Amino acid sequence: MSVIEVEDLAKYYGDVRAVDGINFSVQEGEIFGFLGPNGAGKTTTINVLTGLARMTAGSVRVLNQSYPDNLRRAQEGIGVVPDESNLYPELSGMENLSFCGALYGIPAEERRERATELLERFGLADVAGRRFAAYSRGMKRKLTIAAALIHRPSILFLDEPTSGIDVASAREIRRMLVRLNEQGTTVFLTTHYIEEAQRLCHRVAFIVAGKIVRDAPLKQLLQEVGEESSLQFVVGGEATSAADILTAAYPDHVVSAGGDGQILLRGERLDDLTPAVRVLHDAGFAVREARVLRPTLEDVFVRVTGIEADEMTAQRGGGS
Repeated sequence: MSVIEVEDLAKYYGDVRAVDGINFSVQEGEIFGFLGPNGAGKTTTINVLTGLARMTAGSVRVLNQSYPDNLRRAQEGIGVVPDESNLYPELSGMENLSFCGALYGIPAEERRERATELLERFGLADVAGRRFAAYSRGMKRKLTIAAALIHRPSILFLDEPTSGIDVASAREIRRMLVRLNEQGTTVFLTTHYIEEAQRLCHRVAFIVAGKIVRDAPLKQLLQEVGEESSLQFVVGGEATSAADILTAAYPDHVVSAGGDGQILLRGERLDDLTPAVRVLHDAGFAVREARVLRPTLEDVFVRVTGIEADEMTAQRGGGS
């Protein structure tokens, strides 16, 4: 069942087309990823879906409620984690969660119990009384997610959930999102981290310059490059000469040589190292390392968009 349905959605700021006629749907129980560089339209889209911005054209239905007429009713069933925290720096962790619960009309005793539960689940019980301003970036992110869950929403929207935080906190937040999804929460997240999308998402849409250029289940996207793989070697001796040997043995494949004896052999159905290792060994080269490199979502993204992965990861998550 679709819990988000978007048709011909457009959002213009003057002459700037931040979102330009996009179509997609999200199924109940999915982790749906919106993947693209800064400025692609990710944040604008999530702002429209959560009611923080009005669409210029198109139609949106969330939890079977049409926008803008039934926006308030839809908002009762969604939680929102913006790219920058919207909590109060002068309030403690417990006070922030209790205040958010009050905004949703949760009775005092129930919201305190819910806040205590969330603080424990997110590993923040020991700092429940500390002012939010004194939290680390990772702790702030976790409390912001906890606040979005205070009313037990059906859909959780997250804009760049792990941008700008340390590796350990990012890993912990990804694990939390997987657990939430396993418990039935539909997750919609924007990200410019390709690896994060591959780890988390059931389905991914690529958005570039306000347009969706690809939207498919993760497994399908990976299958599209599934016939291609690479063999990577580190050899003793001159890598260029070893590459010439492999080029002769694999005329329909692409061979490249790098520094420190590295060689990359690319092509279809390369999932067995043994024949290539034998070719190099027979030619007198010592193979110090050898491994199969499987296709990744990065390969699909680069092929579809023409944007290299390092252009994405070099960007800091923010307004887009």
